[in-house]
Amino acid sequence: MKAAVLVLSAALVAATAAPAHAQLGALGKIKKGADQAADAKKKYDDMTFSPEEERQIGEQVSAKLRQRFGVYQNQDVGKYVALVGTVIAQASSKPALDWQFIVLDSEGVNAYAAPGGFIHVTRGLLGMLKDESELAGVLGHEITHVTERHTVDDLRTSSGIAEVGNQAGKGGGLSRELIAKLSTKAFEDIFNGQFSQAKESNADEIGARLANKAGYSPHGLANALQKIADRNSGQQAPNGWFSSHPALKERISKVEKQIKSEKLNATATVAPRYKQYITFDAKALGDVPTVDAGASGLASGEKKKNDERKDEPKKKGMSLGSITGGTKQASNQQAASAGARGLGNDRDAKGGGNPAIVAVKVTPQEITAFKKGIA
Repeated sequence: MKAAVLVLSAALVAATAAPAHAQLGALGKIKKGADQAADAKKKYDDMTFSPEEERQIGEQVSAKLRQRFGVYQNQDVGKYVALVGTVIAQASSKPALDWQFIVLDSEGVNAYAAPGGFIHVTRGLLGMLKDESELAGVLGHEITHVTERHTVDDLRTSSGIAEVGNQAGKGGGLSRELIAKLSTKAFEDIFNGQFSQAKESNADEIGARLANKAGYSPHGLANALQKIADRNSGQQAPNGWFSSHPALKERISKVEKQIKSEKLNATATVAPRYKQYITFDAKALGDVPTVDAGASGLASGEKKKNDERKDEPKKKGMSLGSITGGTKQASNQQAASAGARGLGNDRDAKGGGNPAIVAVKVTPQEITAFKKGIA
């Protein structure tokens, strides 16, 4: 708002230098502009996303992730992940949400949560984990990103105040165009792991509680984090799920302290059942095939779209960057540079070619039977 204050001050100086009859008109225009800016900011501050709008954003983010990585076309694995995820989701603050669990067809070790209940884990992540409690901890973490509305909160604080405020005030909801722009911003943030350390820590804390509540050892999350720390040892650039090695050490310590202080004493790991369904291992980080970002430097699955638009004339008016405050090109170039140095292989991993969701149905009877195996 500093820029607005400077403009207002300059306008006041100019207005007071004018003749008296002109000063009133100029001041009136200044007041009207200030009132409009204040109204737009209030709309932004008061803006909330309805459950339907969150779902729309999540659906579009999920579609982008599936287009980028493809979906692992194995119904048994998909249903197994959905069963574990549903058990954890039922222990969450939003058990009735229409949760959807998707296995992405990528050797990279990663997980992504999109608003509205869309949880994605990669085939590589499943191969790295070794028991059900570790998967439960990871899913609890990702589910918490949704229930605590971490992505939606970030969208509110990063979007252009005037544009979002104005569109949020039309008809009591967000326009289709704005939903699409916010979805693109959400995808970029989720793909690049833009959650703050505070939000990641919050997801760890609640995720460990959810796993414990379902009967799983809460140490599963700490074990998963340790596997990531070991995988990323020596890396100097962001790479996949919880990429910062020093921060990982601190978070593992926090989870272990939480387990003791809150007396989270569930013990189930369910390793045999996990190995029954997950029969593959993760590739070593250096062996993970990555995308060829090419000259465009894109690692987020939008190369085709960018190539189609590169010869188009520039258009006047508001761009996505003005809404999101984005530095997309710089971010993508950094990602490409990291890939060229052999860093960030989990984030920049290649994906499969089939984005179709593998339809799985989980019945209450199956959930009840599945829970009996958590021992």
